[in-house]
Amino acid sequence: MDVLNDLDGLRQAVDGELERLLAADGSRLLAAMRYAVLGGGKRFRPLVLLAAGEAFGASRPSLLPYACAVELIHNYSLVHDDLPAMDNDDLRRGRPSCHKAFGEGLALLAGDGLLSLAFEVIAGTPPDSGHPERKDRAFREIASAAGVGGMVMGQWLDLSLRREEADADSFIDMIGKKTGALIQAAAKAGAILAGAPAPGLAAIGDYGAALGLAFQLRDDLADAGGDRSPAGLDAVALFGREGARARLEECLTAALAALDKGKIGSAELRYLAGTLSPGRGV
Repeated sequence: MDVLNDLDGLRQAVDGELERLLAADGSRLLAAMRYAVLGGGKRFRPLVLLAAGEAFGASRPSLLPYACAVELIHNYSLVHDDLPAMDNDDLRRGRPSCHKAFGEGLALLAGDGLLSLAFEVIAGTPPDSGHPERKDRAFREIASAAGVGGMVMGQWLDLSLRREEADADSFIDMIGKKTGALIQAAAKAGAILAGAPAPGLAAIGDYGAALGLAFQLRDDLADAGGDRSPAGLDAVALFGREGARARLEECLTAALAALDKGKIGSAELRYLAGTLSPGRGV
């Protein structure tokens, strides 16, 4: 399928650039950062950014630094989430978590380094000579999603929200920040960099928001079907397995409806949503 070839090409471009950005320098700090980023991963968020930007006519080279920055931010969050003070996970992607392989102190610094590098990459990317404001808008979108209004607050809510106190609204708010914010920001940043018109930007924002919720719902369903016992509040514990599946389907329907409403004819964006379908192994 052409769409699979296209996405594979995008993934290879991201992997190649991440390898360049994290070129080994012999230090143990860079080794830990490389371990966290280059040891696998679906590259879902950078693929969303690249596909959204290309859907509105942006070139791949102009989008790639932002896509890699989003992936660096995502991996920083995984390193920190796995720490004993947070989710306390010993495994990530089938191998020891960064703190198990390198120690807690170095893992903490590796996460800090990845977050800082992400914004260094964006800051060092030349703006579009004809539309310099697009870089600033995309920068703000990504930074906001990573900060106290997005991922950081979502992680705090995950730590502090008790199962007996949680309801559907508080749970959806939590996953919308912890997981959904960066996915939505990836979609919107790609469209912003491409100069998408206001209706298209609104539609891609709706797509990203629905996709972000779907991503976490599917993860919770997958975890419930495996050996891992979620440390915090999860969709299956709150809604039941069938309730979580129903909510996942609703999110995916909303994501595709947003593409249709915005007349965004991207086979890649539709396919990425389809990879989260409960029919695919959940």
